Amino acid sequence: MGRKHILTFCFFLFSCQLYAQTNGNSFYVKTKLGISESTFTINDQLAFLYGISYYGALGASRRSIRQDLTDIKRYKFNWIRVWVNWAGGNTDISAVDDEGFAVKPYMDKLKWLVGQCNRRGIIVDITLAHGNNKDGRSLKTIEAHQHAVKSVISALGLYKNWYLDLANEHDVKDDRYVSFNDLKDLRALCQALDNDLPVTASAGDDISNADLEAYLETVKVDFISPHRPRNEGSAMQTASKTREYIREMEAYGHVIPVHYQEPFRRGYTIWQPDVDDYIADLKGAITGGAGGWCFHNGDQKAGKDQQPQRSFDMHKQRLFGQLDKVELLAIQTIARQIIK
Repeated sequence: MGRKHILTFCFFLFSCQLYAQTNGNSFYVKTKLGISESTFTINDQLAFLYGISYYGALGASRRSIRQDLTDIKRYKFNWIRVWVNWAGGNTDISAVDDEGFAVKPYMDKLKWLVGQCNRRGIIVDITLAHGNNKDGRSLKTIEAHQHAVKSVISALGLYKNWYLDLANEHDVKDDRYVSFNDLKDLRALCQALDNDLPVTASAGDDISNADLEAYLETVKVDFISPHRPRNEGSAMQTASKTREYIREMEAYGHVIPVHYQEPFRRGYTIWQPDVDDYIADLKGAITGGAGGWCFHNGDQKAGKDQQPQRSFDMHKQRLFGQLDKVELLAIQTIARQIIK
């Protein structure tokens, strides 16, 4: 066999290996998330991240995911939020174990999902939960958390259409708590493994001025992710709160995006947001100068067996088959009137 034929054969084997590693997804970068000051970019074009909670994706069938992704594109969403360590229907579907090492079937599913989103122009929020996470593996130690970061970056390194939430609501003072110094170390680990990966660490409420400084100066996150209060008046505060964050960051001389990845939702408290509440909150985020907002959804806490579970459990029914009439109308109205 001549040299030319040997090189051709080697390239063929290498291509097959890459194809197998990505489960048949396109391994090239088709969708790339970036940041330009207070705004996100997708493929170098300024973009507002309009997303939807998709927490228990790893428990859904691939057929259901494809159907949901079709609806996600139809209604003009361009990002989803997926948890690495989660349980749906009392079934652990975590992509990492208690020590943070990859659980093959679910990590493979996560890689496949990110690849599907890469093809469709969708950004994926990959969220890790620390401590007392009842929804899947809990990563009780910082060493386990570090292993989980390594596992995720190793699996998804071919793609650029995702970002990492280092620790969901890390500032809550229970077993979820991850200090700013530990976040700093986790952030440094991410930079060592993939310097281009956008990283955040979500807060369980509005962010104080002191904590904002820590996000900017200690951890050096690429954007902040405050989880706004879930009460009837919160939607009318979103614009002013966003402007406040931006003014404070300007004072520090370092402005990054404000990303609302987990606002209020239906089924959480006695108050049930209506179509107008979703629209007001989204408009407040946009006019205030935020970089992104999420159509949050989850279980019906007061319902029988907490049904519908929505994004929390998609074993039996896909997300868009579980949203109620108000949620569907809100999504349709937003796609028609607000998101271009």
